[in-house]
Amino acid sequence: MALTITDANAQEIIGSGKPVIIDFWATWCGPCVGMSPLIDELAREYEGKVIIGKYNIDEESDLSTKYRIMSIPTLLFFKNGEKTAIRLAGSQKRETLVEKINELLAL
Repeated sequence: MALTITDANAQEIIGSGKPVIIDFWATWCGPCVGMSPLIDELAREYEGKVIIGKYNIDEESDLSTKYRIMSIPTLLFFKNGEKTAIRLAGSQKRETLVEKINELLAL
């Protein structure tokens, strides 16, 4: 199950030094809801290697403002406390997500 990321815990999670993926989503977003089971599945598969979390833009706003999230779903990838150039917007296939997770781990 993906971790719930909030404005209160985001900096601690990003700053943990571990690879982090944040899924920016909302309950009213069909593609976001459709991807949710896949995000949870990948969070279980990569547990201990990558922190995968969900950030609800309707409940939180600081992080989505900071990283200029203009459309959802958007996934941002972090490593060593820094945002990487890896960014995905829109609904994604499992293969694409796995490829990007492996890219993140290789950085």
